[in-house]
Amino acid sequence: MKKTDTSDTTTRKTLRGVVVSSKMKDTVNVLVSRYVKHPKYKKYRVLSKKYMAHNPGNTLKEGDKVTIRETRPISKNKHFEVIETI
Repeated sequence: MKKTDTSDTTTRKTLRGVVVSSKMKDTVNVLVSRYVKHPKYKKYRVLSKKYMAHNPGNTLKEGDKVTIRETRPISKNKHFEVIETI
């Protein structure tokens, strides 16, 4: 049997958000907001979550809009990396 490389077929989660903290070395906190409809009351609301993302070289500042992508675990809480600045 031939081994197949699954890294090409897997899809990684990509999210867009705003940098809210860049005080750590090579890490930024990114706030990702979603617009979600409540299942019972049918009212739309904004849900937010913060993700730690890898930022090599500390090139980003607070307020920058970025796209982050899921990656292998870099540390205990860091599972995303910054792929572009919008």
